[in-house]
Amino acid sequence: METRHLRYFVAVAEERHFGRAAARLHMAQPPLSQQIKQLEEQLGTQLLVRSTRKVELTAAGELLLERGRRILEDLDSLESDVSRVGAGIHGVLRVGFTGSATYRLMPQIVREAKEKMPGLLLNVQGEMLTPQLVAGLDDHSLDVAVLRPPVRSPSLQLKFLEHDELVVVLPDDSPLAEFGTLSLKQLADEPFVAYPMNSAVSGIFVDACRAAGFYPRIVQEAKETSTLLSFVAAGAGVALIPTTTRTFSIRGTVFRPLRDAPS
Repeated sequence: METRHLRYFVAVAEERHFGRAAARLHMAQPPLSQQIKQLEEQLGTQLLVRSTRKVELTAAGELLLERGRRILEDLDSLESDVSRVGAGIHGVLRVGFTGSATYRLMPQIVREAKEKMPGLLLNVQGEMLTPQLVAGLDDHSLDVAVLRPPVRSPSLQLKFLEHDELVVVLPDDSPLAEFGTLSLKQLADEPFVAYPMNSAVSGIFVDACRAAGFYPRIVQEAKETSTLLSFVAAGAGVALIPTTTRTFSIRGTVFRPLRDAPS
């Protein structure tokens, strides 16, 4: 069965009239009648009952109409999908991102992707550390990642998105909360809640503390920013987090800028 035969038959079956179906198909009526006869001969069964006034479907014709519509819809969808994939605006993009991108960058990325590439499905994996993201890119389980450097893999290309600084988050009853701005030296005796030590943020944070003359006393690690803030709110310690995460606040915490904030 050829696709054109199926399209001709569906048109006649829906219109219940050869003349209207021929007009819909932009062809003359005699060739259309001949094509339907060829289809019936090919299938070895009658599909239509013809009269001077109208056309009725046989049981076989009803079945072919039902299944034929689905087949034609699938073919049309396939043609559209192939064209969209060729244009790069359809498919699945696997995106990994660091926890701090959850609050501002990722919503912006998802919104723009939906507007500019509505056929693109984003498969997102969040709250990941830079080493995990780099490994995912290297083994092709991720297509793209929003992460913080350093990235030492020679096979990856980096594009700068934004500059960020660390701020200090304190329990709201901490004496240090009375200050409008803090320095790292003022935090030297404080217990710290930190991201895991293999994260990019922790590496930057520890190096900055060393440059300020002390090594931070880390009492608790937390992979997710929300969990880290919860520990701070409970009084477990203070933390340095990226500025972008300030949009996500937890009751019992306060944020203060750092005069010597590492970036």
